[in-house]
Amino acid sequence: MLDGLLIFSLVCFGIAIAISFIRIVLGPTFSDRVLSMDVIGVNLISAMAIVSILFGTRAFLDAMLILAILAFISTIAFSKFLERGAIIDRKRDL
Repeated sequence: MLDGLLIFSLVCFGIAIAISFIRIVLGPTFSDRVLSMDVIGVNLISAMAIVSILFGTRAFLDAMLILAILAFISTIAFSKFLERGAIIDRKRDL
C-alpha cells in the first residue's frame, strides 16, 4: 500500500516537473523561467526523498542537500540581479 502511494507521488512529481519545463520553454519573462527552475529544484528534492524512502537508503541525502543549496543560491543571485542589475558589483576607481 505504501509503495503504491509513493510511486503515485513520484508520477505526480514527474508531471509537475514536465509542466514546469514547459513554462521554462514558453515563459514570456525571465522571472517566469527562473521561478520554474526553482520549482523544478524543489520537486526534484522531493522526488529524491521519495526514492530514498522506496530504496530504504540514506545515499541520496547528500545529493538532496547539495541540490537545495544550489537552488537557494541561484534564487538569491536572481533576486540580486533584479534589484541591482548586476550580480557582482565592482567598484572601479580610475
